[in-house]
Amino acid sequence: MPIFAYKALSANGSVSTGEIDAADRPEALRVLDKKGLQPVNLKETAPSATRKASATAKPKTGEDNRVNKTKTETKETPIPDGPIKLKRQEVVLFTEELSDMLSAGLQLEPALKSMENRQELGNLKAVSFKIRQIVRDGVNFSVALKKVSPSFGPLYCSLAAAGEASGALDDILKRQAHYLKTLAELQTRLILAMIYPAFLVVAGIGVSIVFVTVLIPQLTALIQSTPGGKIPLGAAILIWTAAFLKKWWIVLVLTIFAAAIFLKAWKDNDANKPAWDRIKLKIPLIGPVITSRFYVQFLETMANLVGNGLPLLRALELSRDATQNRGLRGELDKVIAQVGDGRSFSKALIRNGAFPPLLIDMISVGEQTGKIDQSLRRAAERYDKELDKSLQKIMALIMPVVLIIMAGLIGTMAYLMITAIFQTISNLH
Repeated sequence: MPIFAYKALSANGSVSTGEIDAADRPEALRVLDKKGLQPVNLKETAPSATRKASATAKPKTGEDNRVNKTKTETKETPIPDGPIKLKRQEVVLFTEELSDMLSAGLQLEPALKSMENRQELGNLKAVSFKIRQIVRDGVNFSVALKKVSPSFGPLYCSLAAAGEASGALDDILKRQAHYLKTLAELQTRLILAMIYPAFLVVAGIGVSIVFVTVLIPQLTALIQSTPGGKIPLGAAILIWTAAFLKKWWIVLVLTIFAAAIFLKAWKDNDANKPAWDRIKLKIPLIGPVITSRFYVQFLETMANLVGNGLPLLRALELSRDATQNRGLRGELDKVIAQVGDGRSFSKALIRNGAFPPLLIDMISVGEQTGKIDQSLRRAAERYDKELDKSLQKIMALIMPVVLIIMAGLIGTMAYLMITAIFQTISNLH
């Protein structure tokens, strides 16, 4: 019987190695699963002569039945070639289902198998099948996610890698599902909040077009036909602006379009991404939201990693890898370098100078009490509330800002036109 050498993760996150006897690789995987081990690497070290001989022989009836069964399952569940794109709600559903099964005590491969056998999951059945096949070959779950679907994204894969390393994959996935649902809810709220301002913007653009194409030319003709009529300065500026827009509007639209393309190409260039990420942190309203979201994600990830026994330095490295903003990632690099030199976590944050004092104080208390994971989690909850307040503030400001801009634009044009009309009437007396 062949001998398989394995490297696997136990339920408590520790790594174990050894050898087992099994007829084939699937049986070896089943043996490991019964022992409560999640294989990371599984290699056959001593194949038997009987197996080599049977490989060249004609398959027996039982083997034929297994082959036919596999073909039947493949027909029932067609697996598309190449990466599979998922909708956001499908990613959320996959994350919730998998985290619930892992929390219930299932190992990763049986959990994926269970999702693969579900009838109502659609594309997730194919995703689960492909991920399970890759994981069975000893590849990490986070790497399998990246290979199977681009819809999971770099942040998702980095957090999954952190969960694998700490043995807290179920907690990490649960947090990620909450984050994705919060993001989807925010986008829905933003769309609903923008419906009325969008109508106002469209109405304002329509009124401006009427001013430029109808009312301003009539006003100009009226003033010019009046004896001694003189166009006021404000009205002259308005008339000149209208004439300029009528003549050059195509050039302006193309210029704006070209500038947008240039900006996208510039920020998508790998050399410019760090600068773009730093610029985003300085944008009013948006910058604080990005920073608060970073604190929540960073603190939650650190709490899960440290709480599951990972060394502080390794937890910092994994949390840095899960950070998408390169400006913030650079600050974490500095903290990691100082912690690697022997400084405490809180003192490294103080020397860095980029982190708020409240966060540092809470981490310092955790270091002193020996419960840094609990302090990190409380800090994450606090910044989660701050993030929610910032988002509510932005949503509340959208409507007044749009109203003020439209009222100022249309009111200015109306004021200039009425002033010009009254001055023309006064010239007639």
